[in-house]
Amino acid sequence: MSRTSLTVGIDVGGTFTDLIAIDAASGTVRLAKVPTTPENQALGFMAALESAGVDPAALEALVHGTTTTTNALLERKIARVGLITTRGFRDVLELGRRTRPTPYGLRGTFEPLIDRTLRLEVPERLDASGAVVTPLDEEAVTAATTRLLELGCEAVVVHFLHSYANAAHERRAAEIVRALWPNPYVTAGHEILQEYREFERGVTAAVNASVQPVLDRYIARLAAELGGRGFARDLLVMQGNGGTISARLIARQAVNTVMSGPASGVMAAAYTGRAAGHPNLITYDMGGTSTDVGLIEKALPQVSGELELEYAMPIHVPMVDVHTIGAGGGSIAALDSSGMLRVGPESAGARPGPICYGRGGNEPTITDANLVLGRLDPARLLSVDSPVRVADVAATFVARIGQPLGLDAAGAAAAVLRIANDRMAGAIRLVSLQRGHDPRDFALFAFGGAGPLHATALARELAIPTVLVPARPGITNALGCVVADLRHDYVRTVNKPVSALAAGEVAAIFAAQIAEGRATIVAEGVPVTTIRHVHGADMQFQGQSHILQVPIADTNIDAARLRAAFADAYFRRFGIELPEIPPVLVGLNTAVIGVRPEVPLAPLAAGERAVTLAEAHTGERPVWFEAGGWQPTPVYARDRLPLDASFEGPAILDQLDCTTVIEPGDRVRLDRFGNLLISVGRAEGA
Repeated sequence: MSRTSLTVGIDVGGTFTDLIAIDAASGTVRLAKVPTTPENQALGFMAALESAGVDPAALEALVHGTTTTTNALLERKIARVGLITTRGFRDVLELGRRTRPTPYGLRGTFEPLIDRTLRLEVPERLDASGAVVTPLDEEAVTAATTRLLELGCEAVVVHFLHSYANAAHERRAAEIVRALWPNPYVTAGHEILQEYREFERGVTAAVNASVQPVLDRYIARLAAELGGRGFARDLLVMQGNGGTISARLIARQAVNTVMSGPASGVMAAAYTGRAAGHPNLITYDMGGTSTDVGLIEKALPQVSGELELEYAMPIHVPMVDVHTIGAGGGSIAALDSSGMLRVGPESAGARPGPICYGRGGNEPTITDANLVLGRLDPARLLSVDSPVRVADVAATFVARIGQPLGLDAAGAAAAVLRIANDRMAGAIRLVSLQRGHDPRDFALFAFGGAGPLHATALARELAIPTVLVPARPGITNALGCVVADLRHDYVRTVNKPVSALAAGEVAAIFAAQIAEGRATIVAEGVPVTTIRHVHGADMQFQGQSHILQVPIADTNIDAARLRAAFADAYFRRFGIELPEIPPVLVGLNTAVIGVRPEVPLAPLAAGERAVTLAEAHTGERPVWFEAGGWQPTPVYARDRLPLDASFEGPAILDQLDCTTVIEPGDRVRLDRFGNLLISVGRAEGA
């Protein structure tokens, strides 16, 4: 078959695998949503292609967002990894910082990624400036490598003290190890992260090594499946920084795919918001297992290098700054030992899933609560094995929650939603108010299979004036894969007072990072329209431990302007000036972005649109709302709504990938891309 202009994005989530295929030439869109196959994500990936009727041989581009590495880390289904480190520092990965797993008491343990018996030391030492204190003992490196192979290690990390300042010892040791190691899974810490903090840099390298074999095997299986069906292009993989990378290169820096899925959703939000005239967004992605929230300012997602996936697992590579909580459609509601109602973080997952999926689940979930309250149509639920009556789900709510709390089925389900909404509102406050941003200055971008069910209630709670629901909210993460650019991030530790910087030192570091990024993008061979750069400086006041990221527009910035930029950023963040304390340049970072061809959003709104609102009306049913209780509510087919439609709630909007709840007092209009723009009404008595 001849190749078309079809670009496909496939995102694997905890419950569903989503596909979106956009043909820029014909203006057509294909969609698919199939159950995720946790035992082998490649099965769900290929099933999505088949469901959408997409021939891999005809694709122009294929981009994949994966949870393979994130799940492997959280479930500890990782490779057996060894560590070769500086004598006296084998326990850095276990000692960490002066923190503990639980805030109070002496209980709580954690398991480091690399067992102590697999952490070996060799004689070598550099000082903080990179000068040699103890030469590298190459024979000891050879002996350590042999010993780790005897112990059954599949991957190895070389992590030496102060290699960020001088990588010579680490580079030479890695050469020795690679000459003996039977596979390519050798990670040198400085190649992943040039950061001065030994614990964070070491853990990041250990994460990379522990998931390298897992990701490499998965990508190899997937590439073989695609190749067998005629796919001849380079598979692109989403990274946690919001960019893509060729599958041929990703295994070298597998750590960059952690948080790939949440990042793709934020990138889709930024792309859509910019086109729709809403560059300032709070993103709210509620799926089946968790909720992710982030912040976009001036169409640019916030990026951070401070992720801690779980206790004592800091991953210090640039990633889209997303806060995740365990509240998704499958989150289980139950009474704790004190009799209080809790929602999540435990989830029913994809199997058995919520009760209403008919797969054997018997624990009430958020999805079940929405069903009991009339917000979901049982006839439209996806992936239901054996239909379950709403009355049976309601009876479970009464038995598990209602009777102990003195509530009927609706009251119990409403309590579940109230607690879930409160948790999600807290997550939004964390990325906005607690970081100096007023939610009233942003629109709430709601997506995910369950996000639009709760969005207007959250916006009202937080005084956010507008909710933007994209044309295809349930597959927004897949859209993020389609629109994401190539991206490579580089970090270089400087760790000097600004007054001690040499003339041209900052410019030289930025130039080296740009050159390396451009060379990598050229080597990938993926078509790009242009290459752009985003620069930043990590800075702090002398004596402080907190690091502030300062955007840098001019790579030739001198010390005086760098000092002024930091003072301005510090004042905006904390509302205080400290002119008497000297600033320190901790590090410089550059994102090199290969801009891929534009993807049109208009096809997402294409379809058989009704001429009038009445023609999109499909029925009416009673729906429960916090303000007013049960109300007769019109139901509309969202895909049929006229693009100039404008109406007031209450209303339910049904579509393939999700359901949107419009509460009483809210006003809705559609834009030319098919996005819903919901003006949130004030609650009674507000």
